[in-house]
Amino acid sequence: MRYALVAIFAGSLALACAPAPLLAADVLITEAEAGLPASPDAGLTLRGVTRGPSIEQVSPAPDTGIKSPLPIKIKFIARNNAAIEVDSVKITYLKSPSVDLTARLKSHLTADGIEVLQAQVPPGKHVLRVDIKDSQGRTTTSMIKLSVDK
Repeated sequence: MRYALVAIFAGSLALACAPAPLLAADVLITEAEAGLPASPDAGLTLRGVTRGPSIEQVSPAPDTGIKSPLPIKIKFIARNNAAIEVDSVKITYLKSPSVDLTARLKSHLTADGIEVLQAQVPPGKHVLRVDIKDSQGRTTTSMIKLSVDK
């Protein structure tokens, strides 16, 4: 009986001292989705004066190659004393057909933006469209570009 208690204690101590497992990366884009044909909207540039909210790609830089899993940080900036309506945010992977990524990013979404510590993305160039609306009904759309190295 004594040896059993010592073994249980030693096993518990070993588990407690073991290094924590690495955080699993969230799958943002699958290999199958990356293999879809490019959307004709992927090359669309958006310009114009707006009083609505703005969307800023903080990381990774749009044309900088980075290995997956990668951190993604997108900042939302409200204007004119308005607030970002989080329920209005929609993230679309521009492929043909387009892929709605909103549900995959919902847990990383706040009124300040989107922050994913580790996103699993296949190698290649990927374009995401982010649509947001503020409390005054003004909308903004922005393209987020990810360049992922092998």
